[in-house]
Amino acid sequence: MKLSILASAALILVASVSAQPVKKIIPAPEDVAGPPAAASTTESGLSSRVITPGSSEIKPTLDDMVAVRFTSWTTDGTMYQHSGEREPVWAPVSALIPGWREGVQLMSLGETRRFWIPEALAYAGAEGRPAGTMVFDVELLDIINPKIAPDDVAAPPSDAEVTPSGLASRVLREGTGSGHPRGSQEVTVHYTGWTTDGVMFDSSYMQGAPATFRLTGVIRGWTEGLKLMVPGEKRRFWIPSNLAYRGERGKPQGMLVFDVELLGVGK
Repeated sequence: MKLSILASAALILVASVSAQPVKKIIPAPEDVAGPPAAASTTESGLSSRVITPGSSEIKPTLDDMVAVRFTSWTTDGTMYQHSGEREPVWAPVSALIPGWREGVQLMSLGETRRFWIPEALAYAGAEGRPAGTMVFDVELLDIINPKIAPDDVAAPPSDAEVTPSGLASRVLREGTGSGHPRGSQEVTVHYTGWTTDGVMFDSSYMQGAPATFRLTGVIRGWTEGLKLMVPGEKRRFWIPSNLAYRGERGKPQGMLVFDVELLGVGK
């Protein structure tokens, strides 16, 4: 199994900015024409105000990747883009347009913030992009750095659940959906894999898109582990060698550790 080849779509980078055109029209906020007096403004001219406070004090850095949902408008109230309401948009902070790059580093995890991004920090006259100030509502859903291994990468902790096969796991985030993948169903996931010495060897985040595959088309530890999950859940797996690549030449050896987020289940 080579998971990375399953991620074929380009990353939706806000640097190019990029959500798919959508049919749903979201009305512009009342203050779309310009930042209110209560907004804060940085030295660069980026204005913002918090819509919903974050659930954590953790903030992203330039080295991180962030998961966001967003909607944008021009200052005359015309909706430009909407990221959608299902899978979040993942992007490296360093690859975002300047206004986003500066702005998301002001946000804490779980926060929703409205930004008024002047043209010089937005599309800067790029062909096919709106001119002038852009207004974005941004929800910061997750922050990761796939290159940094988790603290417990060397071995499963005492609170991990272990199946009879030896597959260990613990839930990092509870799911929002119901029903477990089964049989040969198709699943869509985001994931990162490390060896137990902390070396990252594969990541859908770094590839730029989630991976979609059938349960029967991956290593045994993945097949078994995904059947424990529900959509929206994020789980860490410690997969022993006999459930992973079993010494296959050219593949990572020994126990492997994966963080897996189950985004959806198909037919």
